[in-house]
Amino acid sequence: MRILLLGADGFIGRHLVASLQARGHAIVPAVRDTARADRLLPAPASIAVDLNRDTGAQAWLPRLAGIDAVVNCAGILQGSRAQSMRAIHVDAPRALYEACERAGVQRVVLVSAISADAGAGTQYADTKRAGEEALRATPLAWVILRPSLVHAPGAFGGTALLRALAALPFAIPVPGDGMQAFQPIAMDDLCHVVARTLESAELARRSIDPVGPQVVTLRELLVDLRRWLGLAPVATVRIPGWMTQVATRIGGLGSGPMNATALRQLEYGNTASYERFVADSGIEALSWNESLLRHPSQWQDRWHARLYFVRPILRAALVLLWAGSGIAGLFAIDAWSVLVGAQFGIGTASATRLLAAACASDLALAMLLAVNWRPGRVAIAQLGVVAAYSVLATFVAPALWLDPFGSLLKNLPILAAILVHGALAVER
Repeated sequence: MRILLLGADGFIGRHLVASLQARGHAIVPAVRDTARADRLLPAPASIAVDLNRDTGAQAWLPRLAGIDAVVNCAGILQGSRAQSMRAIHVDAPRALYEACERAGVQRVVLVSAISADAGAGTQYADTKRAGEEALRATPLAWVILRPSLVHAPGAFGGTALLRALAALPFAIPVPGDGMQAFQPIAMDDLCHVVARTLESAELARRSIDPVGPQVVTLRELLVDLRRWLGLAPVATVRIPGWMTQVATRIGGLGSGPMNATALRQLEYGNTASYERFVADSGIEALSWNESLLRHPSQWQDRWHARLYFVRPILRAALVLLWAGSGIAGLFAIDAWSVLVGAQFGIGTASATRLLAAACASDLALAMLLAVNWRPGRVAIAQLGVVAAYSVLATFVAPALWLDPFGSLLKNLPILAAILVHGALAVER
């Protein structure tokens, strides 16, 4: 079967590509960044789609040539100026489903979310639900899957955040009373469900909630993850609601999983009838504890969990470093212009212009870091600027290397910090 897979480079999508390909299916990954996807996926030759703009059936018809089925696991937790939640969850999929009708592609599988209900009170849930209704309204042989928390040996998004919380050194912070319930389902089991929906006509026109057999509270889940990571047990600490709200508001300024939408979806609930799932799908899933036992943690899992919160701290420190350097340099530009001008014989005026440009580059680096623009390139730029400053300072005042406060020696750990941040900054 030749399958068009939307969101193929996401957490679930990448596993689906590998799983379905192993079963003999040909996968056509549909992603925004084809170059990156072709490096990551075992099925290269992806095609470019943009769910923010591809909201007409005509955009999808050429992409359906030779396609036997469609799997849509694309989605975002919160919108932005560049990402329209309505377009990604509703408008573009509706156009795709209309194109499927015209092209004669009958099998369509939508991977939604178990908490995509009106009662959750979030735009995420509302648009996800609207996307489900758009598919249900078609005459296609559709299947809608609404999984609970999906976990795998690797982690991304919400699962990465949970591991990071579990790995904190002195205590495990738990939002609210920690009794928020999940029925975690292993990624392999979810992939098996998707394969069955594609390969069997028996499941057509059904909504299925893939869940595991074990109900786990958030507190239990975090304690289990810490034990799985091989870390010494610590106490769990209840985080008051107002502190959780503050944390999610701060987290909502970025694109990470710690935001108000995630909190509302967490509080709403993520459970369903396991017996109903088995009856609907014919699949018996691993329990949470069994899955952890089958996939023991590795050293890189502990590294990732421990570095999760270090990364934004390191980024903030570098932003402050460059902003402070630029501002301080502007205040000291007159004194340094005399030294630089005399040392290199270029005159005070030329030295002032050179140092002003250096201060401007510092401030520019601070802004680029703050918005996380192309972190690899920005890391190279930072390394170059620090190296240039070190060479310049060595010529102007070589005694700074012997400064007891480490005026120039500090550049060595700064270079190391830039390298570490550059390595950690790219998530996918």
